[in-house]
Amino acid sequence: MYKEIDANKRRTIFLIGFFLIFVITVGYFASWYFDNYFILVAAVAFSFIQTFVSYYYSDSITLAISGAKEAPRKEPFLDLHRVTENLSITAGIPKPKIYLIDDSAPNAFATGRDPKHASIAVTSGLLDKLNKTELEGVIAHEMSHIGNYDIRLMTIVVVLVGVVALLSDWFLRFTFFGGGRRNNDNENGQLGAILAIVGIVLLILAPLFATLIQLAISRKREFLADASGALLTRYPEGLASALEKISADHEPLEVANRATAHLYIANPFKGKNVSNLFMTHPPIKERIKILREMIIK
Repeated sequence: MYKEIDANKRRTIFLIGFFLIFVITVGYFASWYFDNYFILVAAVAFSFIQTFVSYYYSDSITLAISGAKEAPRKEPFLDLHRVTENLSITAGIPKPKIYLIDDSAPNAFATGRDPKHASIAVTSGLLDKLNKTELEGVIAHEMSHIGNYDIRLMTIVVVLVGVVALLSDWFLRFTFFGGGRRNNDNENGQLGAILAIVGIVLLILAPLFATLIQLAISRKREFLADASGALLTRYPEGLASALEKISADHEPLEVANRATAHLYIANPFKGKNVSNLFMTHPPIKERIKILREMIIK
């Protein structure tokens, strides 16, 4: 587990570094093309500001995108708070804030930059359709994401990947329609055409890169959180049964989108034919099978 925590911290540094390099590189080419080096200065400033925002406020952005509201510690959320408190004591981490998403599809996710600044969001459908042991299994799973520092990495991806896609689109549009002083002669005109092709490639590949980054981060994390959550509750069947109910419910989560899908405990896009290669979560049946093969002594 400690190795995974260290690995997550390294991946976070790599992801932020990649983002900084990407934005500054786009700014450099754009400033050269338009013969305006203020663009490079703006790109550098933007990249550092966006990185700061992503690190410290990506959880707030994610909760806002998901329509989550903080659940007060009173009925009908008292049991949810008590389950979370008990598991946080067992896990040895601070109790995360609890948020509610008003949606009848059962699902949940955790977010935040570290265990001291973490939140768990659950849907109203999850509270309505799961019993206490199943709910405990889900919260233990999300608590494991917090303890393993998955949340920092997974939440930053939501913001940075979206910005990369937007910048790719911006680069393409301005290359085609922005003009510039460096396309007056033949040589610079050819370079401008090359940059236009680069912009097209970036625009086409950005969503694919976003998906691949989410897959690389999410699938392994889900298996680890399942195992860690089962160790917390000492009852793998609780989470296995919860995953069965969540997968059997065919109602899609309306507030979910491609940027946040990898955060949820199960794929929020129910009933859609998505290739296994591009699924942000490992197959539910495989997860259930592994959980039911676990023996907790």
